[in-house]
Amino acid sequence: GENIVTNMTAVPGRTEERGAAWLRERVAESRKFFLNRHPWCVRCKEKGRLVPATVVDHIKPHRGDPDLFWDEKNWQTLCKSCHDHKTMTEDREIRYQY
Repeated sequence: GENIVTNMTAVPGRTEERGAAWLRERVAESRKFFLNRHPWCVRCKEKGRLVPATVVDHIKPHRGDPDLFWDEKNWQTLCKSCHDHKTMTEDREIRYQY
C-alpha cells in the first residue's frame, strides 16, 4: 500500500515537493480546527477526567487510505498518553493489519 503522502501529492500543477508541503499544511490546519472543536481527550473524559487533547487519532487506522484518513467520523481527540497506549495495543490488532 502506498502511504498517504504519496496518494495526496498527486495534485494537478504541483511538483511533488510542493504537493507534500500542501499536504502537511492541510493536515496541520485540519488538526488545529478539530482540536479546537474537541479540546478534551475522549478516553479521559469517559473516565471523568478533563485532560486536554493533543492528538487527532484515527479510530480505525487509515493505513494510507485517503478516504479513511480525511473522514472526520473516523477522528477522535486524545491526550498523548491515551494515543500512545492505543497505538501500542488496539492499532496492532489483526483486523487493522494490511
